[in-house]
Amino acid sequence: MQNSGVKDNQLRDNSNQKVHPQPMEEVNNQNPEAIETLISRIFSNISSLKTAYIQLQAAHTPYDPEKIQATDKLVVSELKNLSELKHFYREHNPRPVCVSPQDSRLAAEIHEQQSLLKTYEVMVKKFQSEIQNKDSEILQLEQQIQDATQKKLKLEKNLKLRGLSTKESEGCGSEPGIPSVELNFDLFKLALEDASRAVHDFSKPLINMMKAADWDLDAAANSIEPGITYAKRSHKKYAFESHICQKMFIGFQDESFSLVLENPPETKESFFQQYLALRDADPLDAVCSTTDSSFGKFCQTKYILVVHKKMEESFFGNLDHRNFITRGGHPRTAFYQAFLKLAKSVWLLHRLAHSFDPSAKIFQVKRDLEYSEVYMESIMKNFTTKDDEQKPKVGLMVMPGFWIGGRVIPSKIYPIAAQVTE
Repeated sequence: MQNSGVKDNQLRDNSNQKVHPQPMEEVNNQNPEAIETLISRIFSNISSLKTAYIQLQAAHTPYDPEKIQATDKLVVSELKNLSELKHFYREHNPRPVCVSPQDSRLAAEIHEQQSLLKTYEVMVKKFQSEIQNKDSEILQLEQQIQDATQKKLKLEKNLKLRGLSTKESEGCGSEPGIPSVELNFDLFKLALEDASRAVHDFSKPLINMMKAADWDLDAAANSIEPGITYAKRSHKKYAFESHICQKMFIGFQDESFSLVLENPPETKESFFQQYLALRDADPLDAVCSTTDSSFGKFCQTKYILVVHKKMEESFFGNLDHRNFITRGGHPRTAFYQAFLKLAKSVWLLHRLAHSFDPSAKIFQVKRDLEYSEVYMESIMKNFTTKDDEQKPKVGLMVMPGFWIGGRVIPSKIYPIAAQVTE
């Protein structure tokens, strides 16, 4: 009786337990070694993910954009590896079949795809944000380039006004003590001294050629300015210097120098640029390199004025110089090259005069005017007049004077009836 009762109880207990059918394939696929290997890979992947995440946090302090981007990619890569392990396990170890195993697996797949989709959406937003940041950086860099270009143009403009190119300025920066060229009163005064010296230098070959052609120098000097009593016979050279100066400075006050120019300078800076361009150039190279230049036209016009037709014919026995020049040419003779040096110095002085704002103004003194220490300077440093009580008067104007910036550069003159004192 007891045995039968015990058996009945056991049967009732067994009937109360639920029985889950297990597919034979799943039972057969349960490989302990494979499961152990999978678990090891999972733990290794998690460790790598943890390390990558720590590196990502470290990249924020201090903030390093490149390092952040690299570690972020590493974190995403480890997450992908972990997802692949999950898929691998599900494919080889399906879950126990319940009511609807296909629906359960499909739901899991959908959930997995949704998770991946969210991950990709986050990544897309991140990439879009990075693109926007890069676009913003590009715009900022473009603006910086524009600002730098404008600053460069301003610096080049200032360097040109100082008479330096970019390369020259770099050289000057490395070699302190080399002065730059600035537009000021002293620069103009030096240019005027150069022009005065050039007039004197050209008068020498002119007088020598007159001597060689048997000219009467006394008569020639008297024809320029009659009735002048010179303290020394050698002082008659000032009559020829006066003649050269008078012809060379005709039209000086006009910006065009009384020439018809196709492209006249339009600004004060343009005048100074022309001065700088010609300052260190060889005058013959300058007129020959550009046949229709303003400086070339100036040289041709002034040569015709300074060297009279009869004078040239007596010098060379023909008018080849004159004819060649009137046709637009520039002879390569020594005499014409000496003239070009004179023309260059006067042209540079004119470019400088009109670089100032307002322009420097030229003034000339006429014969018989009383000597003024403010507006005149005598070529003869130590002299007296025959009548000590009489003020000296102007005999010849050898070089004009100038007003510039409220200051006066006196005209150089040769006084009448002057006597040299020791």
